[in-house]
Amino acid sequence: QVQLVESGGGLVQPGGSLRLSCESSGRIIGRYAMGWYRQGPGNRRELVASITNAGGTNYTEPAKGRFTISRDSAKNTVYLQMNSLKAEDTAVYYCNLVGGFQYEWGQGTQVTVSS
Repeated sequence: QVQLVESGGGLVQPGGSLRLSCESSGRIIGRYAMGWYRQGPGNRRELVASITNAGGTNYTEPAKGRFTISRDSAKNTVYLQMNSLKAEDTAVYYCNLVGGFQYEWGQGTQVTVSS
């Protein structure tokens, strides 16, 4: 069973930046479409960014222009660079496959945007 471990979250002021990492225990990065999801307080988990096996990227509206998803297949890791953070970005961030089968969710990494 593949395990996904997210890291890099923390407390940041509005306008600040964070870089999240998601390391996979299996060699899935670059083989399948991967996504970053988030779940804010009282909200459902939502997809914010994805990267296809070919390297194409897609972003949902909240992430466009501010977030960048990337990967390092050799390190089995997917990244999410988040800039110009807003209070509404506060959430637990997770990574997982996109489009169908998904692995067991990891613990996620908490991002809190507050002054």
